[in-house]
Amino acid sequence: MGVYGLLDDFPLLTLFITTLAVILLSYEGGFRAGRWRIRQPEAEHEVVVRSMVGGMLGLLTFILAFTFWIAATHFDAARQSILSQANAIRTAYLRADLLPEPHRTEIQNLLREYVDIRLEAYQSQNFEPLFPRSRELHKRLWSEAVTAKEKISSPIYAGYFIQSLNEVIAMHNRQVMVRQEFRIPNIIWGVLYVITPLAVASIGCHGGLNGRRRPMVAVAFILIISVVVALIWDLDHPRRGSLRVSQQALIDLRGTMNDPPP
Repeated sequence: MGVYGLLDDFPLLTLFITTLAVILLSYEGGFRAGRWRIRQPEAEHEVVVRSMVGGMLGLLTFILAFTFWIAATHFDAARQSILSQANAIRTAYLRADLLPEPHRTEIQNLLREYVDIRLEAYQSQNFEPLFPRSRELHKRLWSEAVTAKEKISSPIYAGYFIQSLNEVIAMHNRQVMVRQEFRIPNIIWGVLYVITPLAVASIGCHGGLNGRRRPMVAVAFILIISVVVALIWDLDHPRRGSLRVSQQALIDLRGTMNDPPP
């Protein structure tokens, strides 16, 4: 599976229910262990356990905050890459008017197809064919640009378009990098799912040592942690979660790209 993608196969609802069940069982297990331990001749002192539980909760808070920051950064980078890519394609499409025919029409048709395959991938949620098709269109666009440059009288006009085409390719590469490298690494997911049950079990153990009933606030605390973990997963999957990056910039761009006459 590599460095990333440990939880990719889990739908959001399944992840939330699984996380909630694991944390609830951890709390219940810790509570029962505390009740059992308090009946032993040499039970732990409640003050010592309380200080250790406080340290664990502080560490859990830090890990959750750090993981949330990574996920939020990934989501914002994905959003910015869509906006930048739409602007780069729009510039290339407009500057194609500086090129002679038939290269002008062919390049604009290729750019329309370039936008269409992106919108198609987003609607179908199948992104695997997107990247090889994009690389193929890059080659065709570059070939047309080189051929057009040899036929145009002013190299400045051709340079304007080539510069914008380079930007389109660069934005595509950035999008690939954001999709693959800005995500939460598997090691952090593993640490999160180890520390969280242990910290919650410690809270349950502390409650058991006190000999008190299971407080309702503990249930609220467990729900909050489960919701935060689910939100982190959602932000880390900006193209398939419930909080998806809007493709409105590409949709608006496609509306401004006039289709060729029949």
